[in-house]
Amino acid sequence: MSSPRIVVAGLGDTGLLTAIHLSKYGRVVGISSKPGLVSGQELGMRLSRPGEWARDYWVPFDRYQRLDPVRTVHGTLTRLDLAAQQVHLTGPDGAGAIEPYDVLVIATGVTNGFWRRPDLQTSDQVAAAITADHERLAAADSVIVLGGGAAAVSGALNVATTWPEKRVDLYFPGERALSHHHGRVWSTLSKRLERLGVGLHPHHRAVVPDGFGCDEITSGTVEWSTGQSASSAAAVLWTVGRVTPNTTWLPDELLDENGFVVVDEYLRVPGAPGLYAIGDVAATDPLRTSARSRADGLLAHNIRADLAGGTPKPFEPAARRWGSVVGTQRNSLEVFSPGGQGFRIPAWSLLQPLIVRRGIYGGVRRPVN
Repeated sequence: MSSPRIVVAGLGDTGLLTAIHLSKYGRVVGISSKPGLVSGQELGMRLSRPGEWARDYWVPFDRYQRLDPVRTVHGTLTRLDLAAQQVHLTGPDGAGAIEPYDVLVIATGVTNGFWRRPDLQTSDQVAAAITADHERLAAADSVIVLGGGAAAVSGALNVATTWPEKRVDLYFPGERALSHHHGRVWSTLSKRLERLGVGLHPHHRAVVPDGFGCDEITSGTVEWSTGQSASSAAAVLWTVGRVTPNTTWLPDELLDENGFVVVDEYLRVPGAPGLYAIGDVAATDPLRTSARSRADGLLAHNIRADLAGGTPKPFEPAARRWGSVVGTQRNSLEVFSPGGQGFRIPAWSLLQPLIVRRGIYGGVRRPVN
């Protein structure tokens, strides 16, 4: 197949990189509900320093040089027709469309809280939502952060750093937060949180109100299913890890009991020739680590190998989460290894264009003012 039709469904962090890798090897179409990359990474930065966050994590697709050969389509996926090898979608104007494929990469990610949503949005709507969340926190004199994952820890630390006058409390259900990271990571960051005056409250599990999807910043009282007295704050961040895969457009036979896409060790979808899945939507392992282990390059290799009769490589899941947790701080970025060691990259604002924009993305154009 000299020029296969490759459709990448979802252009988030992982889908975008996969499309870039494949852009030389076929007629690639990328489908996204957003008009650019709206990353799910670094929530704390997004809430506390939205301008700085947007510089690196909210980037229109036309700025990525290696995405030039890719035709990007703005729309919501509605159905996959396996027999006809077509995906159906609805555009911003409500009109339906069909994209045929020889290869389909499912990278539609998950819905998680108020910051990772599958809604079809314009650039203005994306910007308005980011601004509204920031202003909501800026106006609050007290903040409760619920959850024990990286988003919760990042939210608490960045809010406390940006607004030291606020009362900030982090409540998490276990003995420690960041339970999927090496213990050294929480040991390091908990001390930092304490120095910032953040109240740390282990063994607290919030009662989620009936009908509430944990998809907005609230205010007022939080009840605890673990028996403690209720707590209250002017702003409550529900970063509790209530994750829903964005797979309602897919046939049930492709999904596991939790709605994630079943894949083999090569990120292929069993029983569905030409289908692959990557990122948080793919049921690779309990932590779904293909989203954070740079599996985009491996998947692109495997797709080319399958098309040309080569040898694919298996994906090997990481045992723990790793990488950045709290984002850039004082112009340096700290990255934690799977073993818990922290490595600080100084002058990150100077190195980021070289390491990320050129090294990872292959060139990102400057924004047009």
